[in-house]
Amino acid sequence: MKQYRDADDPLDGADVVLIGLFSAKEKQYEVRLDELAALAEARGSRVVGRYVQRRGASDRWQGRPGGAARMSQPFSRRTLLTHGKVREIAEACRTAQVDAAIFVNALTQLQRRVLADILGCAIFSGDDLTAMAGTRSGGPRRVSAADDPDHERQR
Repeated sequence: MKQYRDADDPLDGADVVLIGLFSAKEKQYEVRLDELAALAEARGSRVVGRYVQRRGASDRWQGRPGGAARMSQPFSRRTLLTHGKVREIAEACRTAQVDAAIFVNALTQLQRRVLADILGCAIFSGDDLTAMAGTRSGGPRRVSAADDPDHERQR
């Protein structure tokens, strides 16, 4: 059984995974993940996995336009990542009994609800951890599908 040191801090003593969507142009994505890991570990979390989705250049062989223009956009408005990557992360979260997933990227409330439902854990963004850095307790509320009374209507 996990031992939590601070019941008011959802990340203290939590096993977390770090997740990020990065443009293929961004060469320093590992540095951003390292910075996020440092913030999580400062909150008392234990990083048990890292997942990266890269958004590449256009498919010049198929003649599909817009690859370079889309590099900073999410793959999915609902989950930010591709369906395959989300399934991979969800399986890993269930296997490792992860308490929280922390995204490098900013997330909308819809993305938070959908990801919490799929991954089965609390969802945070790097912005949440930065905001929490000044305080030692509290922080943003955990987001899960059960917390949202309108969840069933949004499906």
